[in-house]
Amino acid sequence: MDKNQLKENLTKCCGSTNWVNAMSKDIPDTKEKLFAKAEKVWFELGEKDWLEAFTHHPKIGDLASLEKKFGSTKDFTTNEQSSVNHASMETLKELAEYNQRYEEKFGFIFIVCATGKTADEMLALIKERINNDYNTEIKIAMGEQNKITKIRLEKLF
Repeated sequence: MDKNQLKENLTKCCGSTNWVNAMSKDIPDTKEKLFAKAEKVWFELGEKDWLEAFTHHPKIGDLASLEKKFGSTKDFTTNEQSSVNHASMETLKELAEYNQRYEEKFGFIFIVCATGKTADEMLALIKERINNDYNTEIKIAMGEQNKITKIRLEKLF
């Protein structure tokens, strides 16, 4: 694929411009090396880059946002949050409430690797993590973004 297509695909994996630029230089020749590079680059970035990447995610449980704003990553995010489709209205309302409280407290959306988790499990996680301080939470969110990026890289490559 050409450089622009590569960058577009990498952006679907992680929304940090600096991560995409670093990854698009000298693409490793094996999947293992690609994943190692992706993780190394991610953990060398700073908070500004992490926060930028977080803006490329829909809120957990916000299916309207998934459809409208994140159409280019729809195939990834729909599958990642598929359990939300089967959640009760009560759970969805509570997720929305906690998403708002979380974002007000930390200044970024709740980031969790949703693959394989039920809506109730994600609700329990946000209820637990909302009690963290900012420094603890941004590190957890950064780790979750790294997991998401790996899953998406696997789908792409």
